[in-house]
Amino acid sequence: MTWQGWFQITLYVAVLTALTPLLGGYMARVYMGRRVVLERVLGPVERGFYRVVRTDPALEQDWKQYGRTVLVFSALFWLALYAILRLQGALPFNPLQFGRAPWNVTFNTTSSFITNTNWQYYGGETTMSHLSQMAGLAVQNFVSAAVGMAVLAAVIRGFARRETTKLGNFWVDLTRSLLYILLPLSIIGTLVLVSEGVVQTFTGSVSLTTIHGFEQVLALGPVASQIAIKQLGTNGGGFFNVNSAFPFENATTFSNFVQVLFILLIPAAATYQYGRMIGRVRQGWALYIAMLLMLAIGLGNAYYNEAKATPALTAAGVHAAANSGSTGGNLSDKEQRFGIANSALWSTATTNASNGSVNAAQEASTGFGGMTPLVNMMTGEVIFGGVGSGLYGMLLVVLLTVFLAGLMVGRTPEYLGKKIQAREVKLVAIGTLYMPVVVLIAAALAIATPAGKKSIYDSGPQGFSETVYAYTSQTNNNGSAFAGYTGFVQPNAPGNQGATGVPFADLVGGLCMLLGRFIPLLAALAVAGSLAAKRPVPAGPGTFRTDSPIFLVLLVGVVVIVAALSFLPALALGPIVQGLSNQLF
Repeated sequence: MTWQGWFQITLYVAVLTALTPLLGGYMARVYMGRRVVLERVLGPVERGFYRVVRTDPALEQDWKQYGRTVLVFSALFWLALYAILRLQGALPFNPLQFGRAPWNVTFNTTSSFITNTNWQYYGGETTMSHLSQMAGLAVQNFVSAAVGMAVLAAVIRGFARRETTKLGNFWVDLTRSLLYILLPLSIIGTLVLVSEGVVQTFTGSVSLTTIHGFEQVLALGPVASQIAIKQLGTNGGGFFNVNSAFPFENATTFSNFVQVLFILLIPAAATYQYGRMIGRVRQGWALYIAMLLMLAIGLGNAYYNEAKATPALTAAGVHAAANSGSTGGNLSDKEQRFGIANSALWSTATTNASNGSVNAAQEASTGFGGMTPLVNMMTGEVIFGGVGSGLYGMLLVVLLTVFLAGLMVGRTPEYLGKKIQAREVKLVAIGTLYMPVVVLIAAALAIATPAGKKSIYDSGPQGFSETVYAYTSQTNNNGSAFAGYTGFVQPNAPGNQGATGVPFADLVGGLCMLLGRFIPLLAALAVAGSLAAKRPVPAGPGTFRTDSPIFLVLLVGVVVIVAALSFLPALALGPIVQGLSNQLF
């Protein structure tokens, strides 16, 4: 570890914290229906869209109507994206003449981008046409992010309102998310990335001669516009196979800083948005501090373990180099222009959010260093989390914490003056405990069945970690991967000769992504609908303050304990035993 690395990390946290109230306050105004500057230009577009979908913006929905609209809307876009990808070979803007991907990979990819996961069992530059990238994947980067942000706005209204069943209008929340938040931020981000050298062109490829005299073809395309929204919308799907480690996607150290800042920008701002919309800014800051504390713990672990010599590195003789004045540490599959600190920062941020983009290979991390991104996802990705989904997931954990605190003191739990009763607790249990159940069942099937084993390339703790990571990532709608686990059969793996696809990994993974997106979404809406109908009670001497340091410690403790009880055996069989052994990866 170096002082320069810690300075870069400190600067990142400072900028993120400074921008949180600025963007969060603006987002609160957008969802509270207050006038913003962009309405002068985009107001006619907004009103025109309402006429197209035939909705009255003043007509609000209860949680069931809101949830049904989300499901139908997502299903229609699922069908549209599946059609685009399957018909790719016959559609225009396909300069490299790519055909269609296998149906099972297309199912997985469609489910991935609809659910804001952006898990990829394919290489973008060798599989997707420009039309598929722009009209298919990039559109879903906007739409899936806007769905999460819209649902969060509805959930916050449920926490803030009293004696009503109405949570807002999905079409209004969706439209305002797109027009007033995601679109302008993406335009700014695209211009910044293009200025730094990130590619933005309709050219299909360029041929060149290397310094060794070999001919090489490099794929090009409309990259910068997709990278901006992939980071801002916590999507993460790469235009190129190696994602943001590739200079065409991430050209300079400044573009690297901007992109990793974009990953947490909206999720962090959502905490301040929450405080403003419920009229209690301290509550929003309390959630931000809790999330930042957990981010710092994970980041410290990742940086420390990647920067020091492990048993495997010591056995390889790297420890001597570290003692001789070299920076040492694990530089395997890391970009030298970013170094260990920025690689650890990105790895932590991308798995704290439901982003999944990478600027270094996750699977080449040390055992304990690679445990940080895995544990981040095992918390349910409530440490900032995805746009919208992270905060409404954290609010479910807040209610669970309040309930447990009430049990400890023998008092009916309350949050924001509303009693938390049996109905809310049952819904919270569904929204928080579904994830470990789905992950552990899917991983067990992958490890124990012949069909599942075909996707596992590595043996020992690394292969186990890759498998658990894959289903943890997909169920949490993250999208990052330990790349040894694949949706295509490894041709040199035992018994896999002649096979080209693995329907098990594609189909089970796609199902995990769909469940991981919509179960907590519906649970959060149901909780919000239940709370909105309640009559607040005045605070009394025994009311437990939920913006105090004691509550923050208890909240972080609940997040850690739930994750540990669910996943500690899996961690012990994978990254922990690997970190204590001489096996690097």
